[in-house]
Amino acid sequence: MPENTPGNVPENVVDTLIDARWIIPVEPARQTLSHHSVAIAEGVIRGILPTAEAHAKYAARQHVRLNDHVLIPGLINLHTHAAMTLLRGLADDLPLMDWLNGHIWPAEAKFVSPEFVRDGTLLACAEMIRGGVTCFNDMYFFPAAAAQAALSAGMRAAIGMIVVEFPTAYAADADDYLSKGLAVRDELRGEPLLSFTLAPHAPYTVSDKTFAKVLTYAEQLDLPIHIHLHETHDEIEESLKQFQMRPLERLHRLGLLGPNLIAVHLVQVNSQEIRLLAEHGCHVAHCPSSNLKLASGIGPVVEKLEHEVNVGLGTDGAASNNRLDIFTEMRLAALLAKGQSRHAAALPAHQALAMATIHAAKALGIDRLTGSLAIGKAADITAVDLSAPETQPCYDVTSHLVYAAGRENVSHVWVNGKLLLDERRLTTIDIHELNARTSFWHEKISRQNSFSEG
Repeated sequence: MPENTPGNVPENVVDTLIDARWIIPVEPARQTLSHHSVAIAEGVIRGILPTAEAHAKYAARQHVRLNDHVLIPGLINLHTHAAMTLLRGLADDLPLMDWLNGHIWPAEAKFVSPEFVRDGTLLACAEMIRGGVTCFNDMYFFPAAAAQAALSAGMRAAIGMIVVEFPTAYAADADDYLSKGLAVRDELRGEPLLSFTLAPHAPYTVSDKTFAKVLTYAEQLDLPIHIHLHETHDEIEESLKQFQMRPLERLHRLGLLGPNLIAVHLVQVNSQEIRLLAEHGCHVAHCPSSNLKLASGIGPVVEKLEHEVNVGLGTDGAASNNRLDIFTEMRLAALLAKGQSRHAAALPAHQALAMATIHAAKALGIDRLTGSLAIGKAADITAVDLSAPETQPCYDVTSHLVYAAGRENVSHVWVNGKLLLDERRLTTIDIHELNARTSFWHEKISRQNSFSEG
């Protein structure tokens, strides 16, 4: 066997040793480690131990000293449409259905292509990496192009196999969407940074017949189902008119409620429905900024947590947020929960951080791999610099992460042990080339943007 193969690497030799002022592993909850180090070998966390012991135990090929930083698990964006970064700011200050029917869907009909998705997803990856996000759960057309962009950036991604009934440039009908999505999964399922979900868009764009097929594939392939659900009051009213039942009840009768369901938004939901979600072990992707911006409402997240529904955080797409910023979502989720419940202890900082990490990983079924810092897990790590005036003094590190720090304080990001952000500098993405491609799309869309005028 060659000398440098994994089997012959001594236990005390690691690829990277990171010394940090603090480490918050997230699991166990409320734990903060001071003056500890993380040892990484072959993309996996080999050790988390006091820095003095780490220096005595390990010989590192690379040694990173972060004396004013906290290490946390890489943040996970549980719901987004990454390629829609190219539509950021195109149509703002509009209610959801006006925004979709009058602006977003017409724009997509004109411009969405594999090239659009590749460039838009890469732009999203650059933004998310700079904001400490190491994994995102995507739902969009041309998923192969999104997957390739994520891989080129070095990010972890859950690629949604989108399904709707209407034709687009990507597919002709629901069966075509399913067929093409499953083909992408078959082609790329060996990529260690990728996982896959079935992504029926919403109850108002997917038929009962198609839902039955989605459920069959989900059960056969053990895949999560990622769907917009109970986002607006109008969605509920239309479902009552068309099906004589609310959307969640419809999905329940079709057999879709279960531990593989990720319900996105879930704003317009009552106590009985929350109990139903809890009984079936469903997950929720909470997107507070998007819900506020589209005037969808404020989801009852405290009640969901009280019933032990697993809730993670998402940004939604940059066209409806307009930031892919999980730090903002943590802070906003915590503040809204306190204001809505009139209880200052509701959704404390450590719980908000868990929603952005391990809870999102559980929803995606990848919590054995990522979502917390633990020996044997992938080295998906974000470093946050707390030396700036706006984060001084620091009495409670977790509190600072949620209420004081922001994505501008992220200094380093590793995914699978690979450094993607080094002192705020992207290492896998050529920012000049990316800006040139973004300018190309901006000019093209601006030139033909007649659908948003008047």
